[in-house]
Amino acid sequence: MDNTPKEVNSSKKKDSKFVKKIKQKIYAWHRTIGITTIIPVIFWTLSGLMHPFMAHFFKPTIANEFLVAKPIDKSQLTLSIQEVLQKNKLAEFKNFRIVSFDNSTYYQVKTTKDELHYFNTFDAKKLENGDQKYAHWLSRYFLDDQKTAIEKTEILTEFTSQYKYVNRYLPVYKTSFNRPDAMEVYVETASSKLATFNPKSRQAFIWFFDTFHNWAFVDWISNNSIRIVVMFLFLSIIFFSAISGIVIYGLFWKQFRKTDSLNPKKGVRKYHRQIGIWVSLFTLTFAFSGAYHATTKWEPYTLDKMVYEPVFETKDIQTPNNALTVDWSRMENTSIINLNDSIYYQCQLALAKNKKYNKPKKDSKSKWGKKENPKSEILYVNAATNKIASNLDVEYAKFLAYYFSDGGSKAACCEMDDVTTEKTSLEETTLLESKVLTEFNSREYGFVNKRLPVIKLAFDTPENTTYFIETATSRLASVTEKSDIIEGYSFAIFHKFLFMDWAGKNIRDLTMVLTALIVLVVSLLGLVLFLKK
Repeated sequence: MDNTPKEVNSSKKKDSKFVKKIKQKIYAWHRTIGITTIIPVIFWTLSGLMHPFMAHFFKPTIANEFLVAKPIDKSQLTLSIQEVLQKNKLAEFKNFRIVSFDNSTYYQVKTTKDELHYFNTFDAKKLENGDQKYAHWLSRYFLDDQKTAIEKTEILTEFTSQYKYVNRYLPVYKTSFNRPDAMEVYVETASSKLATFNPKSRQAFIWFFDTFHNWAFVDWISNNSIRIVVMFLFLSIIFFSAISGIVIYGLFWKQFRKTDSLNPKKGVRKYHRQIGIWVSLFTLTFAFSGAYHATTKWEPYTLDKMVYEPVFETKDIQTPNNALTVDWSRMENTSIINLNDSIYYQCQLALAKNKKYNKPKKDSKSKWGKKENPKSEILYVNAATNKIASNLDVEYAKFLAYYFSDGGSKAACCEMDDVTTEKTSLEETTLLESKVLTEFNSREYGFVNKRLPVIKLAFDTPENTTYFIETATSRLASVTEKSDIIEGYSFAIFHKFLFMDWAGKNIRDLTMVLTALIVLVVSLLGLVLFLKK
């Protein structure tokens, strides 16, 4: 005999009806918002699972990933940079360095018009169309291809649909080769760096990924801001779709189990429920991290503009560059800088035999599988006294950080002496840490930043501002704040599965592919259920 009070039974029945009503509403919402986002989910999952699949398992290779630095043959420097500039009537210039190709040695001079000119170090003659010729030489060197005809050469001063901002370097030469793989090689002649290379297969993948993952097609018909808003909107809907699925098949699972015992669900509906509840967490993390990452794309990329390039007068360079008091058996290159109202030669020297360096090794973060491990050191020689200045690299990095903290605008408009004495708020801030980084580190300074070696400068600011300076080119390689680190970890952990690094890149990428594939399957099962209604 049931002795339960009637009031209690009545309450249970009311609660059951209320829960059922809520369940029905949430289920309706789940179906509606789910079908709304089915096309975006297909776009994102297909392109997403292709990214590790193509970029890792079927990634292209190239013969040489970087130009091996060799000591300069001093006997080739018959004329100093001062003599060459005077012979060519160049009273002002921005910088210079030494390059060797096609059995000749040249001074690569950056003019006040930001053009790169090449003058033979033997007779001071200008190499006509020298920058393009050097770009062709570099491209062939990286490919190890001296025979294939060059089909087309372009200078890129901004990023394109095929040359994305992740490649960092600008301006670059794009050299297209007439080969079966339609290889395109991008090089930065100012630093002799390989920016990237794209055979036909990778060109197709970049187009597919840019179109269906980054939604470049929205840019074609509107602008970047609208693209971000649209992506954020759909990612938010997907997020709430996953939440509603968890509520239905998670919180109300007991009710579903009771209903299923009376009317068992089979086939598509059964698998959609069972698989969906297991992958809902990954759907949430993909959507959240993707939306969070999209919000960082509001501001245009400006790192390519962050370079300190004062104008020097030829008459002010007193010591000839071919008479520097350095170990010429280790001298690999030289350029010029201004610091504290003094002019210095910035000399890149190979490490002395008694100094150790780590051998290049496999890098799981590298695009091509290896990384360049710099085997050089930087010395500064006073251009007036011809004396080596000790411990100047960090000081120069600090000066550049102060300069870049003001957006680099002061040097772009003012005299060099004004810039060197300009005080910024960052200069009054305590420097917490300074160190030289010669390797990429995914948790501190990843491969995506491209440039090495750099000097890390961490300042005591509320935002934990950290600058990474490439002193060899007077460039800002990266700047991070607390918010950047949080977003970076969000994207790395939840979108790129950084938490799987312990298993190695192969397993991590395979896990990403499988997860994206399962999310796609669940979405397609949901579409089938909707069409059956």
